Amino acid sequence: MEVKLKEVDNEVKDKIIIDERPEVNLWKDAFRRLLKNKMAVLGGIIIIVLFILAIFAPYIAPYHYAEGSLIDNYAKPGTKYLLGADFMGRDLLSRIIYGTRISLSVGMVGALTAFIIGVFYGVVSGYYGGKIDNFMMRFVDIMYGFPTILLIILLMVLFKSTFALATPGTFAGYLNVVDRAFGGLFFIFIGVGVTSWLGMARIARGMALSLREKEFVEAAKATGNGNLQIILKHVLPNLIGPCIVTVTLAIPGYITFEAFLSFIGLGVNPPTPSWGMMISEGYRAIRSNPHLALYPGLALAISMMAFNFLGDGLRDALDPRMK
Repeated sequence: MEVKLKEVDNEVKDKIIIDERPEVNLWKDAFRRLLKNKMAVLGGIIIIVLFILAIFAPYIAPYHYAEGSLIDNYAKPGTKYLLGADFMGRDLLSRIIYGTRISLSVGMVGALTAFIIGVFYGVVSGYYGGKIDNFMMRFVDIMYGFPTILLIILLMVLFKSTFALATPGTFAGYLNVVDRAFGGLFFIFIGVGVTSWLGMARIARGMALSLREKEFVEAAKATGNGNLQIILKHVLPNLIGPCIVTVTLAIPGYITFEAFLSFIGLGVNPPTPSWGMMISEGYRAIRSNPHLALYPGLALAISMMAFNFLGDGLRDALDPRMK
C-alpha cells in the first residue's frame, strides 16, 4: 500500500510540475531565435538605418537632391562632394540618401499590397473552396499567364504616355496630377500593386485549404462560430507567420522592379533621385567616372541583401520545426 501511495504522490507531483510550467509565447520565442541569427540582426540594423536616412533625408544629406552646379560636373570624390558629383554637378551622396525614400516606398507599398490583398483573396478562396475557389484561382492563373515585368512595363508605358496627355479635370488628368505630386511614384505603386499579390494569394489559399480541415476549425464550427469569426480567430493567426516571411523575402523584388523601370526611363520623374535612374545615368560615363554607377549600385545591393538576410532569419525563427 505504501508503495502504491508513493507512486500516486509522484504522479500528482509530476502533474503539478507540468501545470506550473510557464506558458510559451510563440512570437516571443520566435523573436529570441531571430536575435540569435547574426545575419538577420545585421539585416535588420541596415534596414533601420535605411529608414532613418529616408525619414530624415533633408537633415542628413549635405545638399538638396536637385541642387547642382555645372562647374562641378563629374567632380571626383573629395572634401566638397564625399562621393563625387554627377554630370549636372549634383552631390552623389545626397541623391543616394534621397533615393532611399523611393526604394523603400516601393518596397513597402508592394509588400503591404501583396499582404493585404493576397492574404484576403487567398484565405477566402481556400476556406470556402468549391466553385468560389475555382473561379477565384482561375483569375489568378490568367494573371500569372502574363510575364510580370512585361506587364508592369506595358502598364507604365500606358500611364506615362496616355495619362500624360489627358485633359485636365478628367479622371485620367487627376491621376496624372497625383503622379506628378508623388514625383512619378504613384503609377509605379499601381503597376507593382497589380501583380504583387498573386504569389501571396496562392500561398494563403494553400494554407487555408489545409487549416479548414483541422480539428480546431471543426470544433469552432460545432460551437456555432460563423465563417468570419473562424477566419479571423483561427485561420488567419495560423498562417500570418509564413505570410510575413514570404512578403519580407519579396521586398527586394519590388525594389528591383522600381530600379529597372527607372533604368529604362519608365520610373520616377527627373530630378527625383532613384538608384536605378542614377545607375542609368552613371553607366554612360563608367570608364572615366565609375563611381557614378558604382555607389548607387552598392546602395541597391546592400538594401536587397539586408531584406534577404532578415527574411531568411524570419523564416527560420517562425518555423515550428526550428527548436
